[in-house]
Amino acid sequence: MTAVQHEPLTSTVLAPNYHPLPVTIAEGLGSWVTDTHGHRYLDLLSAYSALNFGHRHPALVAAAHAQLDRLTLTSRAFDHDLLLPFASRLAALVGPLVAGEPMVLPMNTGAEAVETAIKAARKWGYDVKGVPDGRATIVVADGNFHGRTTTIVSFSSDPDARTGFGPYTPGFRRVPYGDAAALEAAVDETTVAVLLEPVQGEQGVVIPPDDFLPAVRAACTRADVLLIADEVQSGLGRTGTTLACELWGVRPDLVTLGKALGGGIVPVSAVVGRADVLGVLTAGTHGSTFGGNPLACAVGLAVVDLLDTGEPQARARVLGAHLGARLDGLVAAGMLRTVRRVGLWAGLDVDPTRSGGPTTGRELCERMLARGVLAKDTHGRTLRLAPPLTMTDEELDLAVDRLTDALA
Repeated sequence: MTAVQHEPLTSTVLAPNYHPLPVTIAEGLGSWVTDTHGHRYLDLLSAYSALNFGHRHPALVAAAHAQLDRLTLTSRAFDHDLLLPFASRLAALVGPLVAGEPMVLPMNTGAEAVETAIKAARKWGYDVKGVPDGRATIVVADGNFHGRTTTIVSFSSDPDARTGFGPYTPGFRRVPYGDAAALEAAVDETTVAVLLEPVQGEQGVVIPPDDFLPAVRAACTRADVLLIADEVQSGLGRTGTTLACELWGVRPDLVTLGKALGGGIVPVSAVVGRADVLGVLTAGTHGSTFGGNPLACAVGLAVVDLLDTGEPQARARVLGAHLGARLDGLVAAGMLRTVRRVGLWAGLDVDPTRSGGPTTGRELCERMLARGVLAKDTHGRTLRLAPPLTMTDEELDLAVDRLTDALA
């Protein structure tokens, strides 16, 4: 590839809520995208795992095309012929991995799924557990990222996400991620749920100690508190399993799904979990005009079809092991400071003191962009890699070769 200089996208019309890399993408297929200059790039971000199955996966595109010719939206004022099949198939896929008889509530975005889980947990706490009205608390973790709505940023520890958006929603207690004793100590008679990411993606693929999630599950069970696992980024194959919680043998009471559930075509999210918890939401207590729309259900069903085979999960394990070996080599060579990896998902920390090397994650991303690879930095000196699960061995090696060159 010949490097091309891109001008950053600036506009007085478009609000500046992101700091994108200077590239404008026009087409995508599989693991590759093409910019407006005709240059091709390997995509190692996968839209933060929304593109787990790559760009324009043929089965997912075919499902969308077929549905576009039939029906796209009814609102939830009426049922449609794919709503129950989608809920049933998703419950069959994820239900055995959660506690209790499963129920599904479709929404659109990951943040909506988290907000839905929070509402359901609070109402369950009042109606079933007997917490006094208005006093429900939820325990969360430092370094969390569950979305950017006003309720969610109220319990964020990221100043960029939180500062300037008060007054903040009360009812949350934040404890150190990975510290089961601190978490259990934060639980009292008002606590209705613990809300955690099994792996903290936005934080830089931070993986908890092996005994953490099992200890949290046990503490929640003892205190009659719901365990809510936010698997919007980690779920649906990324960690080599359908849910990341499987890695530790933990079954949450509720799980939030999104991103990959829409196949990179439409926004689709859902809360899956105990019917006795989601069942407290009755007509009028929650809703969404687009949640569970026909087009979303058509694509979601096709996504479940792919995951039912187990092939994406297995591919993530195989590719992830190969990626890990190569990244470990870069650490051993002193080119990276540390690497964290689970499945086909990695967080890389650059060493700002290394002569000639990138001093920030952003600088490394810009070097990789010039070499035809797309990735995204987070929290200063960290880079996240989340290649499509459909990537070939040759494409992955090419990507790591170019990463190595960028580091050098």
